[in-house]
Amino acid sequence: MSGIAVVGGGNWGTTFAKVLADGGHDVTLAVRRAEMAEEINDAHRNTAYLPGINLPDRIRATTDLREAITDTDYVFLSVPAQSCRENLEEIRPLLSDSAAVISLMKGVERSTGKRMSEVIAEVAAIGSDRVAVASGPNIALEIAQGQPTAILVASESDDLAMRVARIARCSYLRSFVSNDVIGTEFGGVLKNLIAIAIGIADGVGFGENTKASIMTRGLAEITEFAEALGAHRDTMMGLAGMGDLIATCMSPLSRNFTAGRLLGQGYSYVDVNSRMQQTAEGLRSVDSILEIASEEGVPMPIVQQIAAVLDGRMHPTELAPHLATDDDENPKGETA
Repeated sequence: MSGIAVVGGGNWGTTFAKVLADGGHDVTLAVRRAEMAEEINDAHRNTAYLPGINLPDRIRATTDLREAITDTDYVFLSVPAQSCRENLEEIRPLLSDSAAVISLMKGVERSTGKRMSEVIAEVAAIGSDRVAVASGPNIALEIAQGQPTAILVASESDDLAMRVARIARCSYLRSFVSNDVIGTEFGGVLKNLIAIAIGIADGVGFGENTKASIMTRGLAEITEFAEALGAHRDTMMGLAGMGDLIATCMSPLSRNFTAGRLLGQGYSYVDVNSRMQQTAEGLRSVDSILEIASEEGVPMPIVQQIAAVLDGRMHPTELAPHLATDDDENPKGETA
C-alpha cells in the first residue's frame, strides 16, 4: 500500500497538496466538481481558489473518493468543519486498516463541541494513534507562492507525528512535531475568533494600538481557555497558538479577519456569510466555544462581545474599546 490523498479542493487543501507534491510525493486531490478536477489535471491550475499558482504535475485530481482513498497510507482532510462528519461517513468504508487521517481543519463541530480529531476518531472508528492534526500560520496563498513558513504536526502517537512531519515538508515549509493535540487544535480554532475581533476593529476604523491590545488580551484569553481543556501553555505560545494568531489577525487574506472587517463596516451576519466565497470557521465556532467556556468556568469577554455583535445586541463601534481594556472590577495581568 502506498499513496497520499488530500480531501478538499479549496485553497488550503490545494495548497497542502502542493506542499506534499513539492516535497517529492505523488498526491491525489479529491474534489467535488468535475470541472475543477479537469483544470487541475490538464492546466495544473485551480483558478477558483489559487489564482496565478501553477500546481506540480505530481498532483492528480479526481471526483471519485474511492479512487482517491483506496490503498492510501495518509488521508489529509481539508473540508469545512461542519461537514467533516458527513465527509468521514463517506470515507470510512474506504480506509485501509492502517491508514492515518490527518486534520487540516480549524473548527469545532457545532452540534457536539468536539474537536476535529475527536470527530475523526469517532466516525472513522480508528484509534488516536492513527489520527494527527496540522496547524500553524497558514495563509494559503502565501504558502502556495512558496513563501517560507512552518507548521506543527501533533498526534498522541509520536511515531505518526514524525511520519507526517517528514512527508509534510518541502523547501519552503518546515514541520515541527508535538503530542499536544488539544493545544494544536484549539490554537487553530480560537485564533479565528480573535481575528474576527481584530477585523471588526479595523472595519470600524480603529488603529494599531487598539488592534495590538485586542491581540495581546486575546492571546491571554484563548490560552486560559485552552489550558482549561488540557492544552499545554507552550503550545499556545508557539506556531499553533501565537504564530497562527499573528498571521490570521494581520493578513487581509485571512477569511476571519475579512469577516470581522465586514461586521465592523456594518454588514449583518447574514450579509457577511453571503459575501464570503469561502467558509470563515470562526463565525461558526463562537457559540460552541462560549458553551464550552461556560461549562469550564472560563471567562471569555472578547468572544462574548463578538457574539453580541453577531446577534445584533452590540454595535461594532461599542465593541473595540471594551476589548482593548480590562474590566475594572476584575482586572487581569498584562501578559498571557
